[in-house]
This record gives sequence, structure tokens and C-alpha cells, in this order.
Amino acid sequence: MIRVDRNFIFRCRVSGKTRLAVGLSPRSRDDRVRVALATPETIRPPLTRRQQSFTSFRGLRPTAKFVRSLRDQKGRSTAGGYTSENILGDVGLSLGMNTDKFRIREGSKVDLKDHPTDFTGDYTDKKEAVKDLEQNVEQLRELQNVLYAEDKQSLLIVFQAMDAAGKDGAIEHVMSGVNPQGCHVVSFKQPSDEELSHDFLWRCAKNLPERGKIGIFNRSHYEEVLVVRVHPQILQGQHLSDEIKNDKDIWKKRFEQIRNFESTLSANGTHILKFFLNVSREEQKQRFLSRIEEEEKNWKFSKGDVKERGHWDDYMNAYTEAIANTSTGDAPWYIIPADRKWFTRLAVSEVIVRKLESLKLSYPAVTAEHQAELAEAKKMLEEE
Repeated sequence: MIRVDRNFIFRCRVSGKTRLAVGLSPRSRDDRVRVALATPETIRPPLTRRQQSFTSFRGLRPTAKFVRSLRDQKGRSTAGGYTSENILGDVGLSLGMNTDKFRIREGSKVDLKDHPTDFTGDYTDKKEAVKDLEQNVEQLRELQNVLYAEDKQSLLIVFQAMDAAGKDGAIEHVMSGVNPQGCHVVSFKQPSDEELSHDFLWRCAKNLPERGKIGIFNRSHYEEVLVVRVHPQILQGQHLSDEIKNDKDIWKKRFEQIRNFESTLSANGTHILKFFLNVSREEQKQRFLSRIEEEEKNWKFSKGDVKERGHWDDYMNAYTEAIANTSTGDAPWYIIPADRKWFTRLAVSEVIVRKLESLKLSYPAVTAEHQAELAEAKKMLEEE
């Protein structure tokens, strides 16, 4: 990113008193450009805290031409200098990643062949993606702080994928800036005997995030319509009646139960994002070989991982049906390309940040009584 005076900001009239304010956020630790709709008659640097409360437009990135225009306009009034049409075109702001491309709309048909595993959009440079990921990590840190302070909503993030698709790495990199007190990660392995003695949603339900927190499921309740479907003997070995085990509509019913479960969570303030990291069979093979050949990665690999590759087509069919039947407006699935880990992590971060921004989070309002208490406490401290 080309560095520009971070106190500089210029504006242009869009309609009436509304102005499109384009500038650099003084709060940012970097010099990324922010775009916002603002109503103040005058915007002059440096921005006050109140002026920092603009509604941000994420996904807008500066081009070289835009940066040149910043330099040309520095120190001069630019009111009326640009129109709403050329601010995005002539000046050079371009829309960033289109995450809707990865989202599965409720009721839509799903074909994994329509979702290339090596897609990277406009990104051809890993370094550029890493820079944008760092910005998203910082933004996520700020949003999570407000989510925690507000204490009214929570976010559940579900990761599902074939082995070696990059779930652990995505969680590690995307959530690296989040306060551990406000985030809870659960990795679901083979169910215990206690868990099998309850309904298949029980072990996930008891690990849901509290209000104010982000919960991450590394694998989830979806294992019961994926691996259990691919391996029917698992179902037959569970503590279920013969009527349930042999029900020809069991998967259809489980899809409905999952939709109802997630709908209840959403209605009670738990927002849900579900990611399927879509890795190709060839890329998985290369990652398995890397785990075998590199000693420090040996612990990640087991012979059973190779055996599961023999069920690849069955898994793809199971994922296709599960995603198509459980992607809803309240709990959407995102099919994320996973052959390039750097892009996977960036795409996941974009979706999460945009979701949190959409929640209209705010710090709790300070009452007059509390303000009086703060003033009294300050006075007591100063008089010590």
C-alpha cells in the first residue's frame, strides 16, 4: 500500500447533504483507505471520534490512480470535485472480493463441479492477499471486542472439509488477533459413549458460544450426515432403535432437524456461518505426501486418511446433499476454494468480518448514573 498522509481526507457531494467521504482512518494501525457515507456539512482532518462512526463500505480498495489523486488533491478543497459515478471509476476505487460468489442460496441446486478449488479471483499475488488478511484480522479484533462488550449476540462458525483441506490453518490465521476470552474453539472427534447416548445434536448444543462470544466448530453436527452416511456401519453401531436405523428417510429427517436447530439458534441471537473448504483430490494427495515426507508433519498423518480417499465420490455426494438441504438465509453455507491456503484464509476472513459488521454492534450506553460514578471515582483518584 502506498503511504499517504493519514490525516488527509477529501469529500464529494453525492446527493443532498450526504457526502461520500474517502480518506484514511486515524484509528487504523496501517494506512488503508476507508470509504464512508457521512452527513456532516464539513469534514476536516483530523477526524474526531464522533466522525469516526461513519458506516464503512468494506471491499473497496485503492488503485494507483486513486492514490495519485489523493496526492494531487492534498491540501486543497475538493467539494464537488467528483461525482458518485466517477469516484468509483475515474478516481479508481474498485470493489474487492465478491463473497456472494461462494454463498449457497437457500433452495438452490448445488454442484461442486461449479465451484473451482483453485479459484483466487483477482488475486495473483500471495503477498497482496496476506496484507489484506492482516487488515481483516485487525478489523475482526475490533469487532469482536464490541461483540463481547455488547453481550447480546454471538457468532457460531462451522468448518467442514475433507482431510488436509486447511481447517486448522484457517482457524489459526483468521482468528489470530481475537481475544481468547471471547472465542471458543471445539474440535469434534469420534463421539464418546456418553455422546452416543444422546441425540446427535447434543454434543454440539452443549458447546455453543455464549452471548458476546465467537464459537468455532472444527467439524460439527454435520458429521452425522456426512461420515455416518458414507459409512452406514457407524449408524448401525449407534444407540438407536432399529426403526431409526432402518428409516429410509433418515437423512431427509436429519436435514430438517438441523435446519430447525439452527433456526432456533438464530432466533435467539446466535448468528451462524458455515464453511466447506473445497479442496481438490490432487491437492489433498500432495498435502498427504508432504505430511509423510516432512518429519515435523508426520504426526498429522495416519494410514486411515488414505483409506478415506477411496470414498471420495461418496463424500462429495454427501456434502452436496447436506449443503443443498441445510443452507438457509439464517445459516448459509459458503463453499470456499481451498487449493490455495492463502486465498482460503482471506476469503473466510472477508465473510466473517462482513457478517460481524452487518450486526450493527455497539458498546453499551453509559447511563447518567454511571457517568456520575465515573466522575466521582476520577475525583477520588486525583485527590489521593
